[in-house]
Amino acid sequence: MPKAPNARQQMLIEQLRDGIIARLVMVGIEGGDAASRAELSRQLAARLRQDPAFVGVQNGEASVETRDRSYFFDNRYLLSPAMSAERFSSEGLQAAIGASVEKLSGDAGLMLKKLLPHDPTGETLALLEQFAGGQQPRQLEGAWASRDGTRALLLVQTRADGSDTDAQAASLERVRETFASLPAHQAGHRLLLSGTAVFSVTSRERIQSDIHRLAIGSSILVIGLLLAIYRSPRLLGLGLLPVASGLVAGIAAVSLVFGNIHGLTLAFGSTLIGESVDYSIYYFIQRAAGIEASRFWRTMWLGVLCSLAGFAVLLVSGFPGLAQLGVFSMAGLVGAALVARHVLPALMPQQLQISDLSAPARLLDRIFRSLRRLRPLLLAGALAATAWILWQGDTIWNRQLNALSPVTRAEQDLDMALRNDMGAPDMRYIAALTAPDAERALQAAEAVGQVLRAEVAAGRLGGFTSPAQFLPSRQTQQARQQALPDEASLRSRLGDALRELPVRAERLEGFVADVQKARQQPLLSRADLAGSSAALGVDSLLIQRQQDWLVLLPLRAPAGQEELDTRALEAALQGAGQSGVTVLDILEESTSLFASYLSEAKLLVACGMGVIFLLLLAALRSLPRALRAVAPLACAVIGVTAGLLASGTSLTILHLIGLLLVVAIGRNYTLFFDAGSHAGNAEQQRQVQVSILVANLTAVGSFGVLAFSSVPVLAYLGCTVGPGAFLALVSAAILARDQDASAH
Repeated sequence: MPKAPNARQQMLIEQLRDGIIARLVMVGIEGGDAASRAELSRQLAARLRQDPAFVGVQNGEASVETRDRSYFFDNRYLLSPAMSAERFSSEGLQAAIGASVEKLSGDAGLMLKKLLPHDPTGETLALLEQFAGGQQPRQLEGAWASRDGTRALLLVQTRADGSDTDAQAASLERVRETFASLPAHQAGHRLLLSGTAVFSVTSRERIQSDIHRLAIGSSILVIGLLLAIYRSPRLLGLGLLPVASGLVAGIAAVSLVFGNIHGLTLAFGSTLIGESVDYSIYYFIQRAAGIEASRFWRTMWLGVLCSLAGFAVLLVSGFPGLAQLGVFSMAGLVGAALVARHVLPALMPQQLQISDLSAPARLLDRIFRSLRRLRPLLLAGALAATAWILWQGDTIWNRQLNALSPVTRAEQDLDMALRNDMGAPDMRYIAALTAPDAERALQAAEAVGQVLRAEVAAGRLGGFTSPAQFLPSRQTQQARQQALPDEASLRSRLGDALRELPVRAERLEGFVADVQKARQQPLLSRADLAGSSAALGVDSLLIQRQQDWLVLLPLRAPAGQEELDTRALEAALQGAGQSGVTVLDILEESTSLFASYLSEAKLLVACGMGVIFLLLLAALRSLPRALRAVAPLACAVIGVTAGLLASGTSLTILHLIGLLLVVAIGRNYTLFFDAGSHAGNAEQQRQVQVSILVANLTAVGSFGVLAFSSVPVLAYLGCTVGPGAFLALVSAAILARDQDASAH
């Protein structure tokens, strides 16, 4: 997230951390018959309601439905948004009772006939109309069930923050363990879980599993190759020492500067400084060939400086993730280079006994020399690919955050199925505000609700949900209570109101008694909601934080429309004096934030590559040599980009980081090809080329296996760096300066 988020971005952060989006878990129970599934649903709900890890559990069982009906009916005069002093005047009573009589012939006539003696003004119906537009799950055997009746359903809200993945994982495991321990549980029953928390936990586990599996595979490849070359476990251990030192230096630097380190910074930073394994490869092979150490280190330090220049531009990023990546990579590369320069020479044996590479070196030299015939073809292909990429313009980039999602299609289908069965909203649109305490938070929610009801009436909004619908502020409850007339006044006004209506006054004695009871009842508090689904509604929409209270009002688009005009709605709220409300389209905001992250990353990477070229120009003191040094990198970047696009893959920020890795790794190839052309003799030239090939094989092997990952974050990196590193080697060989014939 950005260092200084605007109001909308801050609200998005709060939704990810505190919002109901991250805390609701949809539960399905399959197998057995409907009766056994319903019994399991009731047992599971009862156990979870007693578990402090969960704030609320709903499953539609009769006892909860009864408490819901009792709560709303018994407290209708404190809850009804239609309540006012005018409503209980003679004229108001006549209009309200007359409207109820007219509705007796409608679809709700049977229910209204039962309610009329106690609720002739229709307060219960006014309460229900607040939730119009929402769907309810099917009832089967006394519990919620899917539309086709094949699974029982529950809705669970966890207490843990959405950003606390460890706590969410523990909560989900408790659900599974509780289900497995139920008396009614049998082998044929199966538990299904879905929701944002489930996606977060599953994604983390999948990423960790893939990283461990692929890391083992790549380590075996690299270690096997290096052992075959070094023929010494000691040299192998020494060769990995710069990598380990770089990791420690990077972690320490980021911890000192930022106080913490992001997981992705550690993952990507580790791969970026993974190029430091090349330091020992170049050093050992070229030292064994008798190449002067001073010449090697001049080339090596130039490569390190180029990397530092490229990563330094990330330090000015407004996103801590990119800034951390810059600090980690710079500190890691410096640490690895210093260890390779000053520690390896002191620890390595006096006589290096590595494999005889003279025969492979001669074969490789012939291959590289023959590749130079392809120089015109390479340059023409690079120009054509560049033109094709530029012709496509900005469409090559995928700015959708879900492009990086490790959630499988099956998991998405299950989530959609449970959501449709449960009638759960997609929570894409939310109006949010803050207040210093709960009472003022509810008052603000009521004020916003008045504007939103007007938008619903105008057809610009499909509906909304507010915590004040379940628990009005004390101020509003007092006003509604004071609007209720005493018994004498009510009987008098009721007599006037019924003169022209087909309802006798004696039929409404229950109504008179209920009004008098409501005038004396205590005001409602959160404790009065215990055991009802209204408690979950309040707790999920009215959230206490350290400094204030967060109010959430989920919004629904108008019927027949997939999208809501959030800007027009926010303008309407501001026009009504509700300027402190943020209307958030979570999909649009997250996409916009990701797009800005990508745009900044593209700019910084471009600046970094420009700085690298200027540094090479200054160090090599020759424009042709500088162009020859960067040309293979450009060909590799263009080639792998064109290949990805040709395969139907749009580029993401992970591909961009992968291209940065291609430049960081391939830069050493070009520099050592240039240095090899100045080596003392042909054999030394060939050994330099062998060291380049070995370094390339380790890079392709370690990164290439990532392409087989099921996680897009890892697969994108592997599909970019593996082929890119190979293209950088081939391009460097093709474009390398022809060596003097006398040297051979």
